[in-house]
Amino acid sequence: MLLLSIAGFCQLPFAWWWYPVLILSPDISMVGYAIDSRVGAILYNLAHHKGIAIIVYLAGALGNHAVMELAGVILFGHSSMDRMMGYGLKYFEGFPFTHLGKIGKEAFPDSGIPGK
Repeated sequence: MLLLSIAGFCQLPFAWWWYPVLILSPDISMVGYAIDSRVGAILYNLAHHKGIAIIVYLAGALGNHAVMELAGVILFGHSSMDRMMGYGLKYFEGFPFTHLGKIGKEAFPDSGIPGK
């Protein structure tokens, strides 16, 4: 799916360097965790849901708005990349609790390896 987003990007009228510059931009949604885990999870999930990415892209395609298409492609690509690395949509309990299981130190509390 990450490759699909790259292929989709190649159909848009933007210079190639926009993709690597923007691919991590959906992570700004983690700022919601500064408020609390519920707000953080809601904002994070909005920016990392593939369904929302597809809707944004289609709205841009139907309305002939290349920037909206770009936003949809970036959201989709970023979400796909996150799923590849084991990061899922968040539960309200906190950042480490995802629909794919726990991540980070909470997932491997006795390993002695930071982040594992």
